[in-house]
Amino acid sequence: MITCSFENGNKTSLRHITVNAIVVKVSQILLGKRGTFNGKPILEFGKWGLIGGFFDRDENLVQAIKREVMEESGWEINDLKLFRINDNPNRPMEDRQNVDIIFIANAVKQTGKSDEEVSHLKWFDLEKLPTKEEIAFDHGDNLELYKKYLKEKFPLPILG
Repeated sequence: MITCSFENGNKTSLRHITVNAIVVKVSQILLGKRGTFNGKPILEFGKWGLIGGFFDRDENLVQAIKREVMEESGWEINDLKLFRINDNPNRPMEDRQNVDIIFIANAVKQTGKSDEEVSHLKWFDLEKLPTKEEIAFDHGDNLELYKKYLKEKFPLPILG
């Protein structure tokens, strides 16, 4: 797990930034079942989630999301589209009040394997997604919003 130290010395008073991707192939979405880090269960262990994570030092948005998707799924992605910036400080099951930047990305090809943070990968039809209780954090809300976007084609990105 990431450990951050801020100028005020309090690890929990400032917010972190994460990136996640709605990885699309034809009409399916790739989700990963949350696994372990250094052998210990990660937050929301065993639930399905979007593919993503934290920035590494000196990365920009595109580098971070491409790296995270590769590390957690082995998939190369392209055609990135900024979908949503979720800055809700009351996101469910969040321990750091992460600000989440979510992309839509096309799956190109799988050239690697997922790391231990993902115990299982699965392509889901949009109409056959896991239940909300089986999905980590508020990722289910993002998937519902994505389905709405496909029908209505409203302007992106969505803020909030």
